[in-house]
Amino acid sequence: MKLSEFKFALPQELVSLYPTTNRDESKMMVLDRATGTIESRIFKDIVDYFDEGDVMVMNNTKVFPARLYGNKEKTGAKIEVFLLRELNQELHLWDVLVDPARKIRVGNKLYFGNGDLVAEVVDNTTSRGRTIRFLVDPADETFYKTIDSLGETPLPKYIKRKAEPSDRERYQTIFAEHVGAVAAPTAGLHFTKQVIKRLEIKGVDIKPITLHVGLGTFRAVDVEDLTKHKMDSENFIIHKETAERVNKALDSKKKVCAIGTTSMRSIESAVTANGRLKQYEGWTDKFIFPPYEFKIGNSLLTNFHMPESTLLMMTAAFGGYDLVMKAYKQAIKEKYRFYSYGDCMLIL
Repeated sequence: MKLSEFKFALPQELVSLYPTTNRDESKMMVLDRATGTIESRIFKDIVDYFDEGDVMVMNNTKVFPARLYGNKEKTGAKIEVFLLRELNQELHLWDVLVDPARKIRVGNKLYFGNGDLVAEVVDNTTSRGRTIRFLVDPADETFYKTIDSLGETPLPKYIKRKAEPSDRERYQTIFAEHVGAVAAPTAGLHFTKQVIKRLEIKGVDIKPITLHVGLGTFRAVDVEDLTKHKMDSENFIIHKETAERVNKALDSKKKVCAIGTTSMRSIESAVTANGRLKQYEGWTDKFIFPPYEFKIGNSLLTNFHMPESTLLMMTAAFGGYDLVMKAYKQAIKEKYRFYSYGDCMLIL
């Protein structure tokens, strides 16, 4: 398929700047692939669509406050440093994006807080990318606490407002456990303890995977021919217990619902020769777009995505291009809320 086939006009007012007051009261559009029907519900109604023996696969990655604001030595120029990933824990080497990039060169020292944290630029990686080294004692156990206190919740750029204290909790799933993501697995943001309890009472299992979401999730596709697009690699883990539970559901013809595109990408990246999920730890750069035959997931919960995004492409691959694009047209007409803090879609 072509990039232009995923273009649509999205009114700016449908980009949700804040989440709903209650996590489980977002609108939920339900697509039935077998019948082609589309209905509107509330997220907490998700319990109605699952039964005993079904399993949901949830990404338990935890977002860290990856956006730091500081000053350049000597000039005092204000700079933004976005922490992408830690390259070496002992040396405190990090892969980062910087802004304004033209002012930040190898050898520059960067100061954060009141000099609570100092970093040195050691390499240029891309036009905006740098490798920096935080100048702290390797034995200093307060380093991550300092990052946590100085850093800001990394809301995506399309949420055009400053991060607020409430975002620390709301831009994080209730399952968040393993620190490493610079963006939230947003489909999971709708879950509450009450919804989880109701699912458990029905006999639905919720099993974790971990995929640390990187900024590549938001990277624009700039080629018309989708086969030429290269995804950024992301680290993921599927534990033995999750693989066994998912395979049991598949063998019993039960639902395996991926909670979010990150969960779907993970389970579709660890498939055995006979179409079952395997225990795995490593990296995936899998790019899923139509046509694609899904081996593991047979239902998907996901938010409403940006035009021409890889997330929309995966959703269309799963739900069927025509049905998903029809649903998006209806969502715009019915004023569904889009993106990270928006409403969701359940595809059965």
